[in-house]
Amino acid sequence: MYSIVQLIVDAIATILGGVLLLRFWMQAIRVRPPSSLGQFIYALTDWMVLPMRRVIPGVGGYDWASLVGAFLVVALATSVILFFGASFEMVALMALYTFLTWILYGFIGSLFIEVILSWVNPQAPMAPFVQALNDPLLRPLRKVVPPIGGIDLSVMVAMILLKIVHILVQMLFGLR
Repeated sequence: MYSIVQLIVDAIATILGGVLLLRFWMQAIRVRPPSSLGQFIYALTDWMVLPMRRVIPGVGGYDWASLVGAFLVVALATSVILFFGASFEMVALMALYTFLTWILYGFIGSLFIEVILSWVNPQAPMAPFVQALNDPLLRPLRKVVPPIGGIDLSVMVAMILLKIVHILVQMLFGLR
C-alpha cells in the first residue's frame, strides 16, 4: 500500500514542484515562455504563488515564493513517510535532498530537451525558450569548451558536471 500512495504523491508533487522550479528559473533569468506553456505554468501555480507573495516578497529580482513553494511541495510529499514511522529529522533531510535532486535533474532534463530539439527540429517554436533556459549554464562552458568539428560539447560537459554535483550531494547526505 505504501508504494502506491508514494507513487501517487510523488507524481503529483514532481509535476507541481517541477513547474514551480521552472517558474522560479524563468523569472530569475528573465525568460518569457511561449504563451501556451506560460498559461499552463501560471494556471498550475498561481493558486500557491500569489498568496505566498504576500508573505514572501520578491527580493533581488527573484520570485522567492515560487522557490519556497517548490520546497513546501517537496516537504509535504516527503512527509508521507511520517505515517510509516520516519522521524521528523529524517523527513527534513529527505525533503532537502529531494529538493536539491529536483533542481539538478531539472537542469539535466532541460539540457536533454535542448539536445533532442537540436537533432529533431531546431526550428521548433519551443527551441529558443529551451535554449534561453540553458544559456546561463552553457555560456561559461562554451568559453572553455569550444565546438569541435561544429559539434557543441558544452552540453555534455554540463551534464557531467551536474551529475558530479549530484554525486557530491548524495555523499553529503550519506547516500553514497
